[in-house]
Amino acid sequence: MKTDDRHRTIAEMLRRRHEVTVEELTVACDASGATIRRDLEILAANGVLRRVHGGARSLIVRGENPGYGQRELEDRDSKKRIAAAVAGLLVDREHVWLDSGSTATEVARALSARELTIMPMSLRSLNVLAGADAAGTRPALLLPGGSLVPGELSFRGPMAESNIRSLRFDTAVITPCAVDLKDGLLAHDIDDAAVKRAGLESAGRVVVAASASKWDAQARALVSGLERVDVLVTDKKFSADERAQLDQGSLEVVTV
Repeated sequence: MKTDDRHRTIAEMLRRRHEVTVEELTVACDASGATIRRDLEILAANGVLRRVHGGARSLIVRGENPGYGQRELEDRDSKKRIAAAVAGLLVDREHVWLDSGSTATEVARALSARELTIMPMSLRSLNVLAGADAAGTRPALLLPGGSLVPGELSFRGPMAESNIRSLRFDTAVITPCAVDLKDGLLAHDIDDAAVKRAGLESAGRVVVAASASKWDAQARALVSGLERVDVLVTDKKFSADERAQLDQGSLEVVTV
């Protein structure tokens, strides 16, 4: 099993269980104990887990933000497909507000050679977009300002919200922490929810990018109901009842 595959397997096991042992991971990953211990040290340094004697322990409690390091390992293929679909919804010369998070970083990669104006809400997306080939087409960038959240490297706070609300965007790309058919879009904390809401309310069109895992996640802060969303891009397989609920409004669902 390749390194990235082992890391994803370890992260997934810790999502299901609070603690795992080196011995269990050697079997699941078909790797030696020395290899697993090196993997655990790397993942601990990236904030994915906590090393304990004989294994590892999850850093997540119910409803908490898993942290960028762990989210980056999850649903990579899904996020790439979702990002490609989001990019296909945008036309050149649009002004785009781009949320923060691992899915948003994939969207930034998909937009890095597009003729767009983008306000990215994280340094990770900013670095992806600013690092595009200077000789070719690349987006024009607007910086939101505000406070930088350690670990997440996302912009938050009153300054960011004020700067967002002072502009009008053609499209806002929202990447919620959780999605619920009843409650809508959710974030893990009120500051993140406030920034997401500012982006949503400043745009003529709202595109939500959410992998299937976001529908099973829990978060505490409400961003908006689904009635404010124009297009939902996801890899979730909806039941007949869920699809009927979604079809009641004007929401367009793009499944990848």
